[in-house]
Amino acid sequence: MPFRPFDPAFVLAPAFALAVALNAPLASAAEPVSVFAAASLRTALDQIAADWQQETGHPVTLVYAGSSALARQIIAGAPADLFVSAAPEWMDAVADAGLIAPGGRVDLLGNRLVLIAADPAPAVDISPALDLAGMLGEGYLAMALVNAVPAGQYGRAALQGLGLWNSIAGQIAQTDNVRAALALVSTGEAPLGIVYASDAVADPSVTVLSRFPEGSHPAIVYPLALLSEADDPADADFWRFLQGARARTVFQAQGFLPISAP
Repeated sequence: MPFRPFDPAFVLAPAFALAVALNAPLASAAEPVSVFAAASLRTALDQIAADWQQETGHPVTLVYAGSSALARQIIAGAPADLFVSAAPEWMDAVADAGLIAPGGRVDLLGNRLVLIAADPAPAVDISPALDLAGMLGEGYLAMALVNAVPAGQYGRAALQGLGLWNSIAGQIAQTDNVRAALALVSTGEAPLGIVYASDAVADPSVTVLSRFPEGSHPAIVYPLALLSEADDPADADFWRFLQGARARTVFQAQGFLPISAP
């Protein structure tokens, strides 16, 4: 065997690597808090999760979609720790399946429903006298799925309550979630749309023409739940953080109406 000079690095390198591995920050190996959330929460929750991760070092995985789709996924066994729905009925479905931790459900936020336009335009009065069909012309009204997604359900209820639904029912461009409806208007593919006030705040390229009267649709409530499969203390920590003052400030800046207790 040929003579090999003694090389300290050859001996120390494996030991050094083992020491680094053993002393690596535990946060890097932590399981992320998995949050299933209504698409309308994207802008606010992205910021809140980033703030919490910077403060604690614990990662958060955010999954956005329509509340109905998320509820069905959770009931089917999708691995989620927290769920934020844009309507109580989809949280009820998760509760009925026995998937919410005891005491883990709270009403977190409120919102408003608005009519938006792709181009700058004067404000309108949303009432039974509004000529919504005339405003659309040959175009379409962008809305989230009117039979499944909360924003679409609220919007349909408002239009029906105001007697405007029948005149434009054949001109609805339905999308999987409210942010997709917002995008149709923002890109000019639809001249008008119905979204949450928070969505309009998130995209300054659209014009808010008016806010729907509160009595024209059911109150918009976002329930938050800690799910029964959440077994990491960080899950409950982030659940509490979402109800705290720092998160409330972000939600308010994005157009939401926080309604949970401080």
